[in-house]
Amino acid sequence: MTHPAAGTQHAPDHHSPPADPRRWTALALICVAQFMLVLDVTVVNVALPDMAADLDLGRTMLTWVVTAYTLCFGGLMLLGGRLADALGARRTLLTGLALFTAASLVAGLASSAPMLLGGRIAQGVGAALLSPAALSVVTTTFHGTERNKALGVWAAIGGTGAAAGVLIGGALTSGPGWQWVFYINVPIGLAVLAALPAFVPARPPQPIRLDVPGALLVTTATASLIYGLVQAGDVGWDGAAALLPIAAALVLYAVFAAVERASRAPLMDLRMFTRRPVVAGAFLMLIATALLLAFFFLGSVYLQHVRDFSPLKTGLLFLPMAVATGLGAHLGSRLVGRLGSRAVAVGGMAIAAAGAVPLTRLTADGSVYAGLVSGFVVASFGIGAVFVTATTTALGMVEHHEAGLASGVVNTFHELGGSIGVAVVSTIAATGIERGSVGGFKDAFVVCALATAASAVVALGLVPRGKPQSTGGPHVH
Repeated sequence: MTHPAAGTQHAPDHHSPPADPRRWTALALICVAQFMLVLDVTVVNVALPDMAADLDLGRTMLTWVVTAYTLCFGGLMLLGGRLADALGARRTLLTGLALFTAASLVAGLASSAPMLLGGRIAQGVGAALLSPAALSVVTTTFHGTERNKALGVWAAIGGTGAAAGVLIGGALTSGPGWQWVFYINVPIGLAVLAALPAFVPARPPQPIRLDVPGALLVTTATASLIYGLVQAGDVGWDGAAALLPIAAALVLYAVFAAVERASRAPLMDLRMFTRRPVVAGAFLMLIATALLLAFFFLGSVYLQHVRDFSPLKTGLLFLPMAVATGLGAHLGSRLVGRLGSRAVAVGGMAIAAAGAVPLTRLTADGSVYAGLVSGFVVASFGIGAVFVTATTTALGMVEHHEAGLASGVVNTFHELGGSIGVAVVSTIAATGIERGSVGGFKDAFVVCALATAASAVVALGLVPRGKPQSTGGPHVH
């Protein structure tokens, strides 16, 4: 899964400070840390059935194992960026890495559902501190043409980590056990934690205001929304246990908007949502991430729970999907400059919808390769193009001084989109997940196909015409 998100444009720096000889080693260490964060978005999907069997996890808790991480990662990421400015990027980076590493150990040692969920939440908080601080270190350590090279390496971590996650998750679950999808972070995290202070210089913090209420409100609102969506799978869409949390989420979002408008230093500048390119980019990112993580979630449970595939074989079957996402992103980055954002966005969504059609015809004994894998590959190719279009539209069609703000919006919708997508399909496929029947999975894929087709129509009217301008290199959270 790619995590493209461009940031502010940096003009040539004619008076940049002398190059730090430690900078490339620092970049390597930071990229290893970022790789772990991206890996943990997808690595758990293949391990879900084994986790469920060992810890007696139901559908609801399985859903939270996936969504809790991306929820905290996305909901607190903007606050993490502000903390990096307020406390210093190195200090925030090391704190986030230490928390993520400790949380990984807790998740691996989990002997109950609450302990596992607590570990995942803490991992998400650590990731929200680490990722923006790490990107800040990269952008302040490198200058001129070297900065674009460094950001290119950083961007490549997104797709590589997501692709590696499914394979590593399958290999570890089939081998030493699902606990090792978390344990593997511990020695790597400790090694990076020990080495980083020697290569990343400390920089003075900046006296800025922190919008803690805003961060807590948007995260709590999304958590309430996800809770309501997941509950709907048990009590129905008209049940009070589903409707009340969803209504509460809408109220909390409204309060968040009011707090942000009144704040002297808002977490998210809501004026960005008056910019059509930013709204279009956020919408595309939300849908693309929701679909991709929904496919990972549904596919993993279907293959292992209904078809009795091993975790390793499941991970191998997901590799073509990860590769197709990267290829789609590569082609999309070329076409968006020639054809414009609207054409690539609509075309990518249309391809994704076409790929989702075979998924609606799943059977309990049909060919996995002809149906599931081929559909996933085609859909992922289209989604990859949409990922690139989302970021280039939001960041290449706004003023240069607004690109950083737009990047924060798109990155936040990236993580939150994954949480919401998994919650929705988990509810729709509830009977299939709980009973191992194929019908629930088919229903979920039908909704995915319809949502993708509808999104193509929305993109036709929402995405601006024209070709986005380069914003100085890809930034990935």
